[in-house]
Amino acid sequence: MIHIPQAARLWAILLLAVLAPATLSAAPFAAYVIDARTGQPIYKQNEDTRLHPASLTKMMTLYMAFTAVERGQVRLDSQFPVSSNAAAEPPSKLGLRAGQRIELRYLIRAAAIKSANDAATAIGEGLAGSEEAFAQQMTQMARALGMRNTNFRNAHGLTQEGHYSSAHDMTILGRRLFYDFPQYYNIFSRRSADAGIAQVSSTNKRFLDAYEGADGIKTGYTRAAGFNLTASAQRGNKRLVATVLGGTSTAHRNQVMAQLLDAGFSRVPNRVREVRPEAPRLLAQRVVRRAQVAPSAAATAPEPQRLVLSASAPPVRVSRPALASTAAVAEAAPQAAPVGGLSLRASARPVSRRASVAVAEATAVETAPAPQSASLAAPVLAASPRPVPAPRSRPTASIAAPEAVNPGAEPEAIARAVAEAVPQNGATSMSLLASPAPKPRSETVILAAMGEGDLADPEALEIVSRPANSGRGWGVTLGMFTSKAEAEKLLLRSALQDGAILGGAQRHVADTKRGFQPSFANLTKANAELVCERFISRSQECQVVGR
Repeated sequence: MIHIPQAARLWAILLLAVLAPATLSAAPFAAYVIDARTGQPIYKQNEDTRLHPASLTKMMTLYMAFTAVERGQVRLDSQFPVSSNAAAEPPSKLGLRAGQRIELRYLIRAAAIKSANDAATAIGEGLAGSEEAFAQQMTQMARALGMRNTNFRNAHGLTQEGHYSSAHDMTILGRRLFYDFPQYYNIFSRRSADAGIAQVSSTNKRFLDAYEGADGIKTGYTRAAGFNLTASAQRGNKRLVATVLGGTSTAHRNQVMAQLLDAGFSRVPNRVREVRPEAPRLLAQRVVRRAQVAPSAAATAPEPQRLVLSASAPPVRVSRPALASTAAVAEAAPQAAPVGGLSLRASARPVSRRASVAVAEATAVETAPAPQSASLAAPVLAASPRPVPAPRSRPTASIAAPEAVNPGAEPEAIARAVAEAVPQNGATSMSLLASPAPKPRSETVILAAMGEGDLADPEALEIVSRPANSGRGWGVTLGMFTSKAEAEKLLLRSALQDGAILGGAQRHVADTKRGFQPSFANLTKANAELVCERFISRSQECQVVGR
């Protein structure tokens, strides 16, 4: 008698159980099982065949929603409008009405737990503006995750031409939900939840209750797809993720999934080196938060054109006794031209100018157009020294100091040049001398970027005043700890994990009679409630405190 190993018999029986009902089903059958810790396949059958995913599509809809929340693009309490298109989706549905607004958190619960089609469409339209644009983003994300046999046409998974996926790709996506968003993954194990306008029950309750260690993920069914399921389960140190497409019924699908997982748990080792999936390219983008302030004049001014290196006239040599005619210098200088016309081509080294042209320079400065902010202008091609402010006690008439004028010049010409250089009454463009003392600075926040080569006057920077704790009189406390180190470790880990919310919060550990109590302060009420909800979902005690 030929001895067949027990493991081989188990896989043979499983294959028969899979194939026999599949021959009676209109939908092709496919299955794929992996070790979630490493991503290595354990079992595969038609794993790359492009099939109808049905409501497994909503896993990507939820992945996109979680991504948007973590990027700071939306919040869980953001109000999403419901379009007539979303309200008209066929069941399963939450019962949304066109024109109403509902928080994103409720849409996520309805899509993940009840598999509501109207909620999934509302999520897609709220994030991308239209379901078509959202489907394109879903497909782009699928490519970034390594899902090569997937193309999305909608957010809910109802049968549509060109909308397909594979058992391999859905399993990869299930693993991604577990590793990329552990703070939200627990939603897939809930049997029911409050979805704002209704209490919703899980479509996966039977499998979650029947299979030991199961904690998700998503069911799906259409006539074209059959009965689909992507599931994950953990036993001890082992975790598996598997997908079944094309089941003949809910019971058959759940039975095949249980057999696949049982066989998988018997094959994988208890301890392996965990290989976490790499961050998808679309997620590796730095999100920069900018203060919401009114733009300054410099920020809204059009950016000047860049300097062009083209021909320019050689510099005019000024004769030593030449103060006699300031007009001569003005005639020799090029006329005012657009910034884009400035040029620097192979010009001779400029002749060092003596103090005799000081008055002419003062006139040129006064009539020149005001420069753009250095932080917005093109790079400086030739560095120039910072102007040295004149003593404030010196009278205005001292712009042209007598000793700086050529002694050979006529007194009338000197007086005329000085009169032209001094601004008339009401002019403020040349108030470099005898200007009032600077006003004391208030305790404000200066929002400006000083780049390399920026010659802007620091006192001219945009200054935005705001209250120190405007609407931020709330905080959260996180239970008690026996040591201060443990409390501080929790605060640091939480600040890194939820930086989008806790970035501006103040961390504090209070030493009380009962122990060390970590807390975050300087939060808005909405952020305090949101971060507490996240802590509670991670089984961490949290309480909102404030006004």
